[in-house]
Amino acid sequence: MVEDTKERIRAVALALFTTHGYEQTSLREIADRVGITKASLYYHHPSKQALLIAIVEPLLTEWRMMVERLAAAPHTPEHVRDVLGECLDTMLRHRDACALFARDVPALLTAVGPILVEAKELGTRMNAWLAGPDPSLADRVRAFAATEVLNSALASAVMLPSVPQDELRATLLDAAAAVLGLPRTEPAPGRPGG
Repeated sequence: MVEDTKERIRAVALALFTTHGYEQTSLREIADRVGITKASLYYHHPSKQALLIAIVEPLLTEWRMMVERLAAAPHTPEHVRDVLGECLDTMLRHRDACALFARDVPALLTAVGPILVEAKELGTRMNAWLAGPDPSLADRVRAFAATEVLNSALASAVMLPSVPQDELRATLLDAAAAVLGLPRTEPAPGRPGG
């Protein structure tokens, strides 16, 4: 029951933070929407900042684990495509939390700055791996551009809410792979073009 309440609080907070902004959403409003008292909300999350961290930490944890596995990963075209897909899957699994980042960066910098610093460092490590061993300047630029294509998933909940997730994933994966110059794969059954 406690975990269910915590999850309801996180879901309502995420929806309100995404819609109204982190700074503009009060803990009283979150508690009212969940149907609990503000004191009960504090029992589960001692502050608005702690609540925000509870929302974004699962995304960061998955991202961290993925990037840490890259150190031992082979840098082949097939594996690079798999890593791009895994990155996209992580973003899309946390699409609503990602939308919060796309919408409210200044407030988030103040509230969870250390988390964003770690996210930036993980992104730098991912870019370095995508650029490949002994990368040229062009390889480094392509790696950065490919991750920027993937980052389109961050704003997709806000900018492209009606695009089905499987179509969004396939399109962004193809685009990021093309930026890196990876060979095209066969189209999925029922998907035109490839």
